[in-house]
Amino acid sequence: MGNIVPGEAVRLNEAVVRITAPNPGAMTGPGTNSYIVGGEELALIDPGPESDAHREALLRAVGNRLKWILCTHTHLDHSPGTRAIRTATGARTAGYATVPRDGRQDTAFAPDRPLREGDTIEVGGLHLRAIHTPGHASNHLCYLLEEQRLLFTGDHVMQGSTVVISPPDGDMQAYLASLERLLALDIAAFAPGHGQLIDTPHDEARRLIAHRLKREQKVIDAFSERNPATLDELLPVVYSDTSPRLHPVARRSLEAHLIKLAREGRATQKEDGAWRLLATA
Repeated sequence: MGNIVPGEAVRLNEAVVRITAPNPGAMTGPGTNSYIVGGEELALIDPGPESDAHREALLRAVGNRLKWILCTHTHLDHSPGTRAIRTATGARTAGYATVPRDGRQDTAFAPDRPLREGDTIEVGGLHLRAIHTPGHASNHLCYLLEEQRLLFTGDHVMQGSTVVISPPDGDMQAYLASLERLLALDIAAFAPGHGQLIDTPHDEARRLIAHRLKREQKVIDAFSERNPATLDELLPVVYSDTSPRLHPVARRSLEAHLIKLAREGRATQKEDGAWRLLATA
């Protein structure tokens, strides 16, 4: 498939072009993918971060044909580019109706058309159906290009790595349920917010579910060394296979696992902040 080059317009098929923002990193992989969908009329999915270079690359690609700007969610590498593209093109914006207030969001995002589960955007005879997939973000939407059975996954599924689940808005229980939902959909491929196309979508969803449950088991096993234990005591044990430089990020997902266990009656948090694993029958 070749390397992803920021700013390069890559035609994935007759109806989809990918342009990647110049924001590579540990959290974004090769950068945030923006997808242009359609022909005589176009929809742009995830304009990405505020970036002059990325904005100009997108505007060159869409010309005067842009009808819709769709956002999968409002994290700062996905939606802030919306405003400049909207101003330049007059395109209407669409996305989930509300923006979480957890300090990690593009709080200025306000869609012209708020979307909910099952709503459809039509562009040039193609149909993009919104699928609500909370977990990574409570306002996360995937978009299914129905004619191609191609699912634009934003950060619900990334190619080459797992996504961070950051409480309080990130929710591990919801994330796993949203992954399970994908198994029931007729999907031919994933077009992720970071990385290359994934042409075995159901296998990938199952792999991600298994990975998260395996990590959850590591959380449970870590309590055999210390119970109760703090996040910082559990972290190097649960993420012993992860570079220590990524531990501050992994700590968020660890907390999300513990919150899930608490909701299921398998753990509890003490007044001093430490966590205790509860005995189960």
